[in-house]
Amino acid sequence: MDGLLRAYLPVLVFLGLAIIIGAVLLLAAVVVAVRHPDAEKISAYECGFNAFDDARMKFDVRFYLVSILFIIFDLEVAFLFPWAVAFKDVGPLGFWSMLVFLAVLTVGFSYEWKKGALEWE
Repeated sequence: MDGLLRAYLPVLVFLGLAIIIGAVLLLAAVVVAVRHPDAEKISAYECGFNAFDDARMKFDVRFYLVSILFIIFDLEVAFLFPWAVAFKDVGPLGFWSMLVFLAVLTVGFSYEWKKGALEWE
């Protein structure tokens, strides 16, 4: 039985340390937290409407259009990194398929630019 307890001693020490660190961080957040944020802190930042307002109010769709465009081009970069790392191993098929992918995204970007989706009034 003594060997079994000795084998689990590092787990118990790690668990105790995790509980102590978690409790210290929670207490520090309670002590340091701002109780009354200023108006600038709770003002509309990215979404275009006040954070603590009616959830069924009308909003400007352009904020969501810009976020969707950001996600599209962020995914483009997410596909470009592995392709660039394995560039020597992909061969001609991988090269031309990535060029087709980039061409499609470029056509989409130019269409959005021509339609004025990137302009803000």
